[in-house]
Amino acid sequence: MALTYENSGVSIDRGNLFVERIKALAGENADPNVVGGIGGFSGLYRLEGGNLLAACCDGVGTKLEIAKACGHLEFLGQDLVAMSVNDLVTCGARPILFLDYLACGHLDVDACEPVIRSIHQACKESGCVLLGGETAEMPGVYPAEGFDLAGFAAGIVNENDLVDGKSISSHDLVVGLPSSGVHSNGFSLVRKALLDGRDESFLEQVPEGFESPLWEILLRPTKLYVRPALRAASTGIVKGMAHITGGGLVENISRVLPQGLSVNIDFGSWTEGKIFSLLRDTGIPEDEMRRVFNLGIGYVFIVSPEKLETLVAALESEGETPVLIGEVL
Repeated sequence: MALTYENSGVSIDRGNLFVERIKALAGENADPNVVGGIGGFSGLYRLEGGNLLAACCDGVGTKLEIAKACGHLEFLGQDLVAMSVNDLVTCGARPILFLDYLACGHLDVDACEPVIRSIHQACKESGCVLLGGETAEMPGVYPAEGFDLAGFAAGIVNENDLVDGKSISSHDLVVGLPSSGVHSNGFSLVRKALLDGRDESFLEQVPEGFESPLWEILLRPTKLYVRPALRAASTGIVKGMAHITGGGLVENISRVLPQGLSVNIDFGSWTEGKIFSLLRDTGIPEDEMRRVFNLGIGYVFIVSPEKLETLVAALESEGETPVLIGEVL
């Protein structure tokens, strides 16, 4: 049996079908102030004064299980914040607040405090505040050591500054920013590929060709893209942005493309990172690698060819190393 996300217990197709059903339900009570509808990286709601409220929510997924297995929960807060604010900023919205939800079977204060500290620090780095949240002990629903994390972000963008992809056209260019690693998607497949049949001590081993133990490589927190994304959006030249999560590059970029357009990605135009080679060597097919993982590119911008140099300069001013990875067709 092939190593796939589906065989690991997660179906991208099922998730996409569920989103389509949610869209149908949401459309039954359409509010004229809703801009864009379900399916984008964030929901948009029109406020007074020409502003739009942007909001989204996400979680860390089964990356939690690796963090629990090796006893390192301190990075999960940044993962949680990044998964939401990176989505939020794709429309040009400035994050203003974040709320967390921690559900557990038994609240271990000492273990959970570093998670909240990490959330607070990631919010500061993203220019928003940790406004509040909820901590719920749910014995019987979760085992004593079990827990889950979810996060909710909100931001503001003026409707005149909205980055919505509508002006994207054929021959526009796709520019990517490097990821910090696997980020927070595909970990059900990661766990099956690397850890199935092995005990937790395997996470302490240093894979051949690496300088860090496996747990450290896998738990590198999701990179925060808020500052470079807002800097790029402020130039007025960015036509579309995408956060590369589950579904990989093609599916996530396609979410911002007008109907009738597609994207051609040159998968040899950047250096992936050794963790993806390690995963590929376990037997995961190449098409599955491309559909599940970010493969070293965590965020992308779409611009006209004549604006490429301006975009690159803006991103480099934020300390980023942008790379041209594809073209709109």
